[in-house]
Amino acid sequence: MRDLTDPTLRPYATRLSNLPPNTPWAGCFFIPSPVAPGAKLKVIATASHGWDHASISLPNRCPNWPEMSRVKELLFRDDEVAMQVHVPSADHINIHPYCLHLWRPHDGAIPRPPAEMVGLPGITLEQARAMTAKERLAIQQKARRQMEGRLG
Repeated sequence: MRDLTDPTLRPYATRLSNLPPNTPWAGCFFIPSPVAPGAKLKVIATASHGWDHASISLPNRCPNWPEMSRVKELLFRDDEVAMQVHVPSADHINIHPYCLHLWRPHDGAIPRPPAEMVGLPGITLEQARAMTAKERLAIQQKARRQMEGRLG
């Protein structure tokens, strides 16, 4: 996670009455939504207990993908992976109905699926959109064969 007193975050920094002032490892921010004019994402971020954590909320709905991506871009370095976690139902805690979280452990990398399982390797979004369904399927099948060869 970036230093939460970084000058790029200063325009968004705020102080909530029940929390101390921002420090390099803890801070509060109101970040404008990149997709909803006038909406501000309330973000409380910390780096403690072995985790980087950002709590992101809006007053009337959950943040969407572009909003979560904007927070990730601002608070985390480009080379860091952050994740949302869906815990078992028995462990679920809901303090705010419209709040999502980003997490990153301090020790070790977050495992990620092979790129072949996420998209078409080596193909841009524009190229994929220009392809026929048959062409996309052929690339997916080739990637699947390559992945199966690596797995075993």
